[in-house]
Amino acid sequence: MLAALVAVVVGGSAVAVRQLDDSEVLIRERCSATVGADTFELTPEQAGNAALIAGVAVSRGLPARAASIAIATAIQESRLENIDYGDTAGPDSRGLFQQRPSQGWGTEEQIMTPLYAAGAFYDALVKIPGYETLPITEAAQTVQRSAYPTAYADHEPEGRAFASALTGQSPAALDCTLRAPSAAGAPLAVSTAAEEVFGPLGGTVDGTRLTLDAAETRGWAVAQWAVANASALQITSVAFSGLEWGRADGGWSSATTETGTVTITVAGVTP
Repeated sequence: MLAALVAVVVGGSAVAVRQLDDSEVLIRERCSATVGADTFELTPEQAGNAALIAGVAVSRGLPARAASIAIATAIQESRLENIDYGDTAGPDSRGLFQQRPSQGWGTEEQIMTPLYAAGAFYDALVKIPGYETLPITEAAQTVQRSAYPTAYADHEPEGRAFASALTGQSPAALDCTLRAPSAAGAPLAVSTAAEEVFGPLGGTVDGTRLTLDAAETRGWAVAQWAVANASALQITSVAFSGLEWGRADGGWSSATTETGTVTITVAGVTP
């Protein structure tokens, strides 16, 4: 457990000392994807958006390459943040991909909905012949028609790393370092959020524990989606395929798990 001592200073003298628990110690929250020898970091907010983008690709049966292109594009366009102002594409650009209502991408409200924005990006991407074998910058530029057509290439390595983890191609490749939960979690809210991205999963709730039905690669996509969203959804642990991620210590370790299920535990009480 992390701990720190804080001294209250009055008139140049320390008059009281209090020990802070792990929820009060300053932690730089971050999520990392490690594939091979390379590790890349995002904030929890960015990681949650990357997980949504990858999850939509999984739900549509698209290859991991599609998610790599989409994540690299969103890093360049919005830093993987759902911004409500124009950044690089134009003054009316909005959302994760800086899509423009004036260019037929949808209404501003639709574009500011990440699930819609990701779907709209993939709708355009799959119309490109042979997009799976194109360089990321070429595929992304064909969709986006950016004023900076070569910029997408700068984000290919991290796009590939997070896509590989979040589509389930690289098991246990995503880790998040987080502070203690700030509130009680809600298993049904986690289930609803997961099914909005992946479609029906099925499963059960037992107290603070949610069990979702998912096997093989899809199971790892769901499990690492849950890790990426652990900060927002007050998740404390995620277990799948003999491994478990724990919020308190971070990282994946061996665990006894049920075959074909992702087990997600949320904080039970407000700290």
